[in-house]
Amino acid sequence: MSSDRPSELPSSNSVVREFVSLESSTGRRNPVGFAPCQGLYHRPEHESPKIAFIATHYNVDFSEHYLGSYLAKLGYGFLGWNTRFRGNEPWFILEHALVDIAAGMQWLREKADVETIVILGNSGGGSLMGAYQSQATSPNVTPLEGMLLPAGFDKLPAADFYVSLNAHMGRPEVLTDWMDPSVTDEFDPLAIDQSLNMYNPENGPPYSETFVEKYRAAQVVRNNRITQWVLDELQRVKAQGVSERVFTMQRVWADLRLMDATIDPSERPIGVCYAGDAKRANFDARGIGNCSSLRSWLSMWSLEYSQCRGADHLARIDVPSLVLQSLGDCGVFPSDARAIFGALGCADKELTIISGDHYLVEPLQARETVARSIHDWLLARVATS
Repeated sequence: MSSDRPSELPSSNSVVREFVSLESSTGRRNPVGFAPCQGLYHRPEHESPKIAFIATHYNVDFSEHYLGSYLAKLGYGFLGWNTRFRGNEPWFILEHALVDIAAGMQWLREKADVETIVILGNSGGGSLMGAYQSQATSPNVTPLEGMLLPAGFDKLPAADFYVSLNAHMGRPEVLTDWMDPSVTDEFDPLAIDQSLNMYNPENGPPYSETFVEKYRAAQVVRNNRITQWVLDELQRVKAQGVSERVFTMQRVWADLRLMDATIDPSERPIGVCYAGDAKRANFDARGIGNCSSLRSWLSMWSLEYSQCRGADHLARIDVPSLVLQSLGDCGVFPSDARAIFGALGCADKELTIISGDHYLVEPLQARETVARSIHDWLLARVATS
């Protein structure tokens, strides 16, 4: 790691954004003209930072990530990076996402002349970037049945620091936590077992310990039931000479914590989720995982098969790590942050609880405060390296 570091105060308030468009080892340029990996590199005007961040999500466009300009004003580079699966989640395959992230890492080292790279694992991107650092540190990801790992997959460039910000533990974990287990027919979003319906007033809130235990177990059952259907369906379509199909899923805004403030207490608003009114959203068509291919379910969402689960990957992260969690977040909760912190394998790790919602829109200046907190934490470690 470089001894060069950002100054205590930004040298300029002007931020330059550079468009970066790259191929990866398994992603080639589309005939229309676009490359699969794209993003924006934020940096201070007239400077070439030696320390830079990279942030990527499974599906959401992170090119204009809200922390990019704030960290650039503090003297850092920031690559808001997208894999080929930006806006294309139904076809997500973990190993191809990781080589796309590697292309951004290599660009930072070779083209932007960055010496120290900090991974920012934000929201759903927390477990994706954790899986990347895990694979770069100690190769472990295996291919889905019938598929091959990309060439060079065991030699991904690793980052020097890891920051988790309002991050979910893992993709299968968050989906299962949010799943409505009262679904009795995956092809009928209105089919309900009222004894498991969290929005049935007879069940709460507040919810009894007995109901919570029954509910959580039923969420796991639903995830596993879909996985078994996927495995059976994959064999059925293959027998007919078809390689893949897509399917839909609804009712995934049903975490008990959305309605019961006594579970995992925080400063979050009650009755709302990221999509607004929780009950209304739960019966609407939008939500995570609402469209999948058979293989993307196995790669990303399945509790039994997905390698996007957090614990094992976090245990392999041995670089200094910072976990930041907002108390007003209505989709990531204090226990999630504690679980991430506990799972990290590094000796140098810090957990900081902050004010604000998931996106740090509130309170006023929350984004600036978080950027400064990351800066202060990083400065103390780079200064002594």
